[in-house]
Amino acid sequence: MNSVRIERKTCSAPDGVEIVYSASGEGEPGLVFIHGGLADRSFWDNQLQAFASRHRVIAVDLAGHGESGTDRKAWGLTEFGADVAAVVKAEGLNRAILFGNSLGGPVAVEAALITPDITIGIVGVDTFQRIDYSLPPEEMRLRAESFRMDYAGSIRAMVKMLFHHDADPAVVADAERRMLRNPPETAYAMFMGMCGYDLAAPIRRLTVPLRSINGDLYPTEVESVRRIKADFDAVIMTHMGHYPMLERPDEFNRHVASAVKELAGVRPAV
Repeated sequence: MNSVRIERKTCSAPDGVEIVYSASGEGEPGLVFIHGGLADRSFWDNQLQAFASRHRVIAVDLAGHGESGTDRKAWGLTEFGADVAAVVKAEGLNRAILFGNSLGGPVAVEAALITPDITIGIVGVDTFQRIDYSLPPEEMRLRAESFRMDYAGSIRAMVKMLFHHDADPAVVADAERRMLRNPPETAYAMFMGMCGYDLAAPIRRLTVPLRSINGDLYPTEVESVRRIKADFDAVIMTHMGHYPMLERPDEFNRHVASAVKELAGVRPAV
């Protein structure tokens, strides 16, 4: 794969927080990649290289992650969605497909609701296994406290649960290393901001297709999701954990290309 030029760019979220993102290539639809909680935009480096010859490709650092700012008072998924929407608008995209890993999936939904005239589809990456639930406040508070008290230990415990037991140790260690770079304060604020979040409610408001490229570490309940969002489908990668873009990037990119080919014919709602 030939190396492509990747720009480091910035814009402001609606609340004034600086959002840092990477961008490369030209062509529509634009492909916007959103990392999961406590990850960063570097998780998508392979996709920037792979798709820049045909698309404008963007990878965002959500507030509190990577290089983006941390001076924020409200840390909910709606605010993260506004981060992504700010990037989409700053880039002047006319049509975009949003890809979101883990927490990035709901963030993509929130961003799509802000940009209905631009977003033509959402592709979750190991997310949307089911959507008929809300995040219990007490559970989120306990998780937030555990990360505040022992960030490194909590990251290591979490990462261990996100890979199959025989995953490449180097890939696991690399994911852990990247996630340890984020400030512990982000973890606490993020989990507290998720308290009581009802994923089904914003998805019911979506007017664009919803897709997923998921691993099989946790089962995807396709029919359950379709009861809430009829226009949903999922590709399941066998013997795959939470980060297919890191574990088997070439295979993952083929699924991305297929999703783009399907969704590129969709016109944004006006």
